Amino acid sequence: MRHSLRSLALGLAAAALLGACATAPGPSATAILLPTRDNAAAGVVTFQQVDNRVLVKGKVRGLKPNQEHGFHAHEKGDCSSGDGMSAGGHFNPTGKAHGTPLGDHHAGDIPAITADASGVAEFEFFLSGVTIGSGTTDLVGRGLIVHANPDDYTTQPTGNSGARIACGVIKRDPS
Repeated sequence: MRHSLRSLALGLAAAALLGACATAPGPSATAILLPTRDNAAAGVVTFQQVDNRVLVKGKVRGLKPNQEHGFHAHEKGDCSSGDGMSAGGHFNPTGKAHGTPLGDHHAGDIPAITADASGVAEFEFFLSGVTIGSGTTDLVGRGLIVHANPDDYTTQPTGNSGARIACGVIKRDPS
């Protein structure tokens, strides 16, 4: 009996290790969001490759309290224009229509973030259809934009989410 319990415990430990290996984190990246001209939104967002999805975590301050804000990856890692327009359009390497991240969508469609009563949004979610560090859907080097308004997920190609109130560049973290 004692030997079979030990074997069971070893088997469970091995299974746990194998499971941990299957979800071992891959490459990571970070975007430092800075306010665009005449805005106050700023924050930090991290991206971590986990198997075939990307874990996104972040905190953004200076948002309109109790409001949802559109949140997108844009094609260019350029925030030099002061209004965020230098980041270009939504990142769309596969030529798909704009849509909800839960349905058919292009790579730049990221779930909206919602500010609390203090104007702070804290979030954590997974993205599918993008990568960190490799392939045509790699987010590294792209612009990350927070918009003034909610995304309607239907207006093409942008979701009608208004002005760009914060901009950052997604940069790969050192290995």
